[in-house]
Amino acid sequence: MDAEKRKVIVREIHHWRRSKLLPEHYCDFLMNLYVDESTPKPASLMGVSASSVANSNWKIWLTIIAVIAALALSALNFNSFGLPMQIGISTLFVIICYGFAYRHYQKAPVISYLLCGVSSIALLFVGLYLLDLYAVSSANVYVGYLAFCSSVWLFNGLVGRMAIFQICGWLGLVGTYGWLLLHKLDSPGWFSLEISWIPVSIVLIWMAWLAHHTNKQAASVLLLVGSIVWFAPEAMTFLTDVDMSSRLIQLSFTGKLVSAGVALFLLRKKWVEWVM
Repeated sequence: MDAEKRKVIVREIHHWRRSKLLPEHYCDFLMNLYVDESTPKPASLMGVSASSVANSNWKIWLTIIAVIAALALSALNFNSFGLPMQIGISTLFVIICYGFAYRHYQKAPVISYLLCGVSSIALLFVGLYLLDLYAVSSANVYVGYLAFCSSVWLFNGLVGRMAIFQICGWLGLVGTYGWLLLHKLDSPGWFSLEISWIPVSIVLIWMAWLAHHTNKQAASVLLLVGSIVWFAPEAMTFLTDVDMSSRLIQLSFTGKLVSAGVALFLLRKKWVEWVM
């Protein structure tokens, strides 16, 4: 096979990989068949090919410069805007970033992840900045906003099939639940903490079992988060005064660790199917 045909095939394999038309291991197998030292590899940066940059239109560059200028001027004058405009600008920025992330997910997954990360961080920190700027002191408002951000991260992680955002979303919601427990339970005992967290862990693992038929990535995340929540009662003893001795905490942690290890070993043929 001549070099030109080999180059076309390699380009198609890269397209299949980016578009998720074939599994990763199939793409790797095909690349090993058709790529050799003499085959030129398409140069790219974060999923954008060098030819795309070299052949880009001046209108694209002008649009990029205008967007950067608008963002910079908005950031420099952010404090001089009224509250509705501040919220509107922040919301528009987050929506645009998420929109571009979804649009370029197939062609440039790295850029998609980067945009989702920028918009997720902006959603959290701009909201906290506005709450602090207007002297909102209620802890309930801050925790409620964290729960809102976590829900947005979880939704976008599920829609975009991005595991890191699913994990952040679930952990944020779990943290919100833990905060509520700290304010509802006064010097909780061992039984109170266990009965507050173990059902949550079981529900998350059960959801992982339900999800593994259709979305193995979501099942993997749920299994991971459920396993973390299994040890949440012992972790909470570092954050609040509890009516239990350190010896009981250590025994509880050791017993749950051993039970989790035994369960994972005995059921390894089951849960491996959920995540792989």
